[in-house]
Order: sequence, then structure tokens, then C-alpha cells
Amino acid sequence: MRVALLEDEAEQVDRISRLLEEAGHLVHAFPRGRALLNTLRTESFDLIILDWEVPGQSGLEVLEVLRARTAPKIPVLFLTHRDSEADVVQALQAGADDFLIKPARDRELLARLDALGRRFSGHAQAQEFIEVAPFRVDLENHRIERDGKSLELTRREFEVAVLLFRNLGQVLSRGHIMEVVWGQPDATTTRTVDMHVSRVRQVLGLSAAIGLRLTAIYGFGYRLERVQEGL
Repeated sequence: MRVALLEDEAEQVDRISRLLEEAGHLVHAFPRGRALLNTLRTESFDLIILDWEVPGQSGLEVLEVLRARTAPKIPVLFLTHRDSEADVVQALQAGADDFLIKPARDRELLARLDALGRRFSGHAQAQEFIEVAPFRVDLENHRIERDGKSLELTRREFEVAVLLFRNLGQVLSRGHIMEVVWGQPDATTTRTVDMHVSRVRQVLGLSAAIGLRLTAIYGFGYRLERVQEGL
């Protein structure tokens, strides 16, 4: 998962980032709430971890802004020293999806993140296929079929398609696609991403006629979504 971390303590940033990256996640740390909110205008994440007490806007204030303007909902985990029942209730009522008290145990933190990822992505980590009619994605053999017919895609095109199918209905930023597929946010150009997405659209024949449309979101990225024919 691509994870945004709001945390101003350098030691905590290093520890959490190392733990998550060793588990295969991609971590972007922000010391201030405003920096995170500004980034969310042009970038997408699979999950957000918020500390409550950070300089400037608190984690709770960031969550309130996030919930007011973000759709679909990004899963949010609070990771904070605040441990009263009132704090937990306030965070959950504001829209947090889970709450952990520092210092969180490593395995528990990873388990909570994995559980949130499964809940919001709608698929299990060990799945072998993605079924989005009329497509069947074979993850093990790197093959996509449309109505039983295998489609010709390069490895990168396949990975772009899988990312879009996994996030059906969600907007993915170009940086998100670049980082997940190419390994680093700046490892390629946005033009390369656009070319691969265009190729995926063409090979898969994505259009309202088959009930799936791949839309470019100006200044941000792309969204694969279900639509009714004629819309």
C-alpha cells in the first residue's frame, strides 16, 4: 500500500517508515498537517496514519478536513499517545477507521494496516484472480482475459491494469501509479504513465459500451469506474 504518515517526531518517522517499508509498503511522511493536505490535492494514497499532536493543525483537524472533501473515503488510522476513552470516541466519530495508542507493537500495527487495506480494497491479500466483468485478471500468470479471450499486454501495462482494477472507482494520481508500477515517484515521466494508461484503455477496449470507463482527471490522474451504457 501507498501510505501517508503524519508524524513530526523524527525517531517515530524512522521507526514506522522502516517497519512498513520492510513489510512492502510505500511510506510518505509529513511533519505538518498542512503539508499532507496540500499533497492530497495532487496525490492519492491507499491509507493514512495520523498522529494527533503535531505542530499547526492537529491530526483531528486534518481528519475533519479530509473527510469533508475526500471521496471515496481513504482509510485512516490514528496512532497517538492520547489514550483516554473520550479521545478514542472523538477520533472515531470524526471519521477515523481505527485507533492505536503509542507505542504500538510492530506486529499489531502491521496487522491493523493489513486489515484496513483488505476492508477498503475489497480483496484478500492472497487472491489469485480479480473478476471485473467482462474481465478476468490472472495475477499469478500475468494474464488478462476479456470474455475468455487473452489480451496482449506488456509487463508494465499489465501492472498498470492490475492497479486500476484493484482500485475500481477510486482516483489514482499519476505519482501513485508511477511509484507502485515503476518503483519510485520520479523514476519516469508523467508522459510515460499517460502512454501506458492509453495503451491499457485501447487493448482492453474500456468504454461505456462494456460498462467500464477509464477517465483522466485533469491535473491529478485516472479513475477506472463502472458506468451504464450511454452515460
